[in-house]
Amino acid sequence: MTLALRTSTRSRRRGVVGFLYTLPALVLVTVFFLVPLALLIWMSLHRWPLLGKPIWVGLANYLAIGGDGTFGQSLLFTAVYTVIITPILFLLGFGLAMLVKEQRRGAGVFRTVYFMPYVIGFASSAYLWLWLIDPSVGPIDKLLTDLGITGQPFGWTDTPTGALFAVIMSVVWKVVGFTMLLLMSGMQSVPGDVQEAAKVDGAGRFASLWHVMLPLLRRNIALVLVFSVVGSMLAFEQFYILTAGGPGNRTLTIVYWIYNSSFANFQLGYGAAMSVVLLVMLMLISGVQLYLLRDRSE
Repeated sequence: MTLALRTSTRSRRRGVVGFLYTLPALVLVTVFFLVPLALLIWMSLHRWPLLGKPIWVGLANYLAIGGDGTFGQSLLFTAVYTVIITPILFLLGFGLAMLVKEQRRGAGVFRTVYFMPYVIGFASSAYLWLWLIDPSVGPIDKLLTDLGITGQPFGWTDTPTGALFAVIMSVVWKVVGFTMLLLMSGMQSVPGDVQEAAKVDGAGRFASLWHVMLPLLRRNIALVLVFSVVGSMLAFEQFYILTAGGPGNRTLTIVYWIYNSSFANFQLGYGAAMSVVLLVMLMLISGVQLYLLRDRSE
């Protein structure tokens, strides 16, 4: 009886200690995620002016989204941008990870060089590329002209395709190092004896990569794709600075339209409703990605 009582007391004490350890994280999640999320949902049910008293409108803001052509156009453009840039980031990051994963001389320098742009903020990176592609002072147009690739300044932001390509170049330059790092960490954790066994069994480089490396990288690949898709669907700074949504709103992303609705048109309730819809969409997309890339051996 005494032993059972001691065991129960020790178990209760461990539970209290465990709760105290998790309490700071619970407070942070509650203050910085759950409370703002509840406020966002509450705002989405109101006509919420910048100044003045909010008016309850129920689901009117959500119903208005269905008739908003700009919402559909910006959502479609964001989806196209995501579909284009996600494989580019993954393939380039995978290639760089393959090059620098081994502990050989000079590999650390290249890892640092590839990863360094990631520590720069998106806004700073976008302003840097705004200068690089400037037809009057930027070096990219001058280089293309000197090499004879173009006969005159390209005018990157004059056409939707050029503007999108400029943004993709800037994002790839900034983010590909982070993708490389995530994939490289997974490659370095693959046991060497597994790869040696594949070689002994006669597997070539491609067969070893396809049948050994990629299945063992499933979790890293899932993480990279979720980060890439979510980050692309939330793209804002690079388009705001490099293209301003133009020309003719052809590079207007969904977050850019939420920003305009909320802080340019002062429709905070409508912007909150669009944010909730986008949140639900991202949860569904991420859930599908994680389900498709789950480890079926578990």
